[in-house]
Amino acid sequence: MSELQITDPAGIERRSFEIIRAELSARGITPDPGEAPVLMRVIHTSADFDYAETLYFSPHAADLMRRALAEGADIVTDTEMAKAGINKRRLAGYGGEVRCFMSDPDVAEEAKARGITRAAVSMERAARIQKPCLFAIGNAPTALISLHALMEAGAAAPAGVIAVPVGFVNVVEAKELFVGASVPHIVARGRKGGSNVAAAVCNALLYSMET
Repeated sequence: MSELQITDPAGIERRSFEIIRAELSARGITPDPGEAPVLMRVIHTSADFDYAETLYFSPHAADLMRRALAEGADIVTDTEMAKAGINKRRLAGYGGEVRCFMSDPDVAEEAKARGITRAAVSMERAARIQKPCLFAIGNAPTALISLHALMEAGAAAPAGVIAVPVGFVNVVEAKELFVGASVPHIVARGRKGGSNVAAAVCNALLYSMET
């Protein structure tokens, strides 16, 4: 069948993953079975094979995050875009929900009054959630910096951190704060990432829980 004849969404996705597997194999890359669903969905989302080299997983991170989601953990994001992209129905099936405080008027007011970013205030709000949470950060390095400071102070204990913001200022440094941290983490090292990547990682974890 010609590629142009594949028009249904499921068929397009299936063929896309076949191409990704073949290209990874051609590059001599065999992902860890537990990490492969995440890596492949990130590549599927971005069409960027650099992630095969730069997407860093702490030991057993994907399995530990899947376990947290299966036990009802929430997901905290730093953008409405990431929140919109995560499969909320699938997450709700395990008892979790997606939370984002960035657009809350009181968050904006507090950030302005204190002279800090909304992302930092959002992380403080999220740290007070009385249940396990995965933090999926795809845009704001200040969210990662604030979250790391909260963890260092004993005020936050994430079930996992997905550190994938994109950009040029403080981005690399903020991500590197989590490399080697005790919390399970998935980090897109370097400048690349984004809210779409954060959502892709979350969805990959959710979709691979039933396989």
